[in-house]
Amino acid sequence: GMRYALDNGAWSAHIRGEQFNPTKFNKALEKVGGGADWIVLPDIVAGGLESLELSLSWLDRVSYFGLPLLPVQDGMNPQDVSPHVSREVGIFLGGSTDWKLETMREWGALARRKEAYFHVARVNSAKRIVLCSDAGAHSIDGTSVSRFGSTLRRLDLALRQGHLFPGGLR
Repeated sequence: GMRYALDNGAWSAHIRGEQFNPTKFNKALEKVGGGADWIVLPDIVAGGLESLELSLSWLDRVSYFGLPLLPVQDGMNPQDVSPHVSREVGIFLGGSTDWKLETMREWGALARRKEAYFHVARVNSAKRIVLCSDAGAHSIDGTSVSRFGSTLRRLDLALRQGHLFPGGLR
C-alpha cells in the first residue's frame, strides 16, 4: 500500500566497484516494477553518452511497467536528452556531485519545457533540498536520514520551509 520508485542499482554497483547487473534489475522489474511510481532506466555512473545509449536500449522494456526516468550523467547536456524526454519519459539527475549541482537548473528547465517528471538523486543536506526546489524537482532521494537519524529534523524542516521570499529576491 505504500508508494515507491524502482532504482536500477547502478549507483550501488558503482560504489562496490561492480558492473551493473541486468539480470537482477530484470527480476526487480518483474517483481515490483508494475506498482512503482517511476523506474530509473539502467545507466553508467558518470558515463556520458555511453550511459544515454544504454538507458535508451532499455526504454521500451521499462515503459511496459511504468514511467521510466532517463538518468542524466556527466558528459550529457539537455540537447542530447531533449528528444527522448516527455510526459512519458522523465529525468533522473544522477552524476557526480559537482556536475549535478552545476547543471541542476538546466535539467529542471528541460523537464518543465517537456512537462516531464524530474527527480534528483543523493540529496542529503538542507542546502541541496533548496537547490532542488529552485530547480523544480518533483522528488528527491538521499540516505542521510537512514544512516544518520540526527539529520531527520533538519532535513524535514528544509522540506517544509519553502522560501521566505517566493519568486526570489529582487
